[in-house]
Amino acid sequence: MNSSIIGKIEKAKLYATERKRMHVKTLSVAFHGENGEHEVTLMEQGWQCTCEFFHDHGACAHSMALERVLEGMLPSHAESQLMTAKAS
Repeated sequence: MNSSIIGKIEKAKLYATERKRMHVKTLSVAFHGENGEHEVTLMEQGWQCTCEFFHDHGACAHSMALERVLEGMLPSHAESQLMTAKAS
């Protein structure tokens, strides 16, 4: 294998362990939920999900699951509105 490719693979492994280097700006995820397919997106305004619960409450299991998966990599506007309301 080319030595420059090996170097890039090693750098990728290092970057993967240093999550503070990364911040998600926008994201779109197809989510296979128990009751159907949903699309969860993160944009400058915050989270959006196509499920009914999100429409009524501003957060849902799908958006909160992605918050956990991406912990430490999300901008402050991506904090769950549902969890913020509960903490108050």
